[in-house]
Amino acid sequence: MSPKQIKFRININQMILYNKFLRFLGFAIIILFFAGNSPAQTNRGTINKKWKLVWSDEFNYIGLPDSTKWKYDTEGNAANWGNFEDQQYTIGKLENGRVENGKLYIIALKKETEGKKYSSVRLNSKEAWQFGRIEISAKLPDGRGTWPAIWMMPGGWSFKDGNWPTIGEIDIMEHVGHDLGVIHASAHSKDYQWQAATQKTAIISVPDATKNFHTYAFEWDAEIMKAFVDDSLYFVYKNEGLGESKWPYNKPFYLILNLAVGGAWGRTKGIDDAAFPQTMEVDYVRFYKQKKKK
Repeated sequence: MSPKQIKFRININQMILYNKFLRFLGFAIIILFFAGNSPAQTNRGTINKKWKLVWSDEFNYIGLPDSTKWKYDTEGNAANWGNFEDQQYTIGKLENGRVENGKLYIIALKKETEGKKYSSVRLNSKEAWQFGRIEISAKLPDGRGTWPAIWMMPGGWSFKDGNWPTIGEIDIMEHVGHDLGVIHASAHSKDYQWQAATQKTAIISVPDATKNFHTYAFEWDAEIMKAFVDDSLYFVYKNEGLGESKWPYNKPFYLILNLAVGGAWGRTKGIDDAAFPQTMEVDYVRFYKQKKKK
């Protein structure tokens, strides 16, 4: 075989190897692309397989919140809700709570209302659920002094019943305007509660929480509770099996959506009056029950 033939064969072999390498590289890139983009899809797929939607409000109407699904709560106004809050919650006022453009708007105003400097709204779901998954898509206010919350209390309980925190409280999302982008989830009970700084709690940073919608989700059963922002799990609390003083959560809970002003926590660094009005926007609320295994 002549030197030219040898050189030609070597070049051919190199080209074959190079083409194989390119095909392998392209395949690897495709695999990495789908692997990198799969968590959200997998999570949603898991939700669809595990959970069944049983209640929702998509806010695809106009006017006051749907009275078959929500009720106004003003019971704690006179007592400043036990947290030294500065707002007066109102009933049936479009300026504080309305549905339009496919969203619920909960609005805090700097407006003298029944002796209080600010007005806002607090809505309770008429349904209460024992165990499941709840999702709330929301965009939060950014004013210093605001204290929006998405949380749950036991079915049938109202402010005047007292007995807090023995009865239990679940906080799916709390945010204060002087600490932007820091989201809190917590569970309060007789033995684990914020006044003793023993509550079960966790935080996650969501820098654009006041600029974009995020899904605040919560799951619980008799053994464990979990809180998520979008697909990020950041709070897990397991039942220690030490009784109701630590785990009073094996019963139905209803949902609360509210935007407080001031309060023991919200007013820590003052209230910026120039920032009002302030709004928490809610795109949807969905509650799921776990599907029965076949």
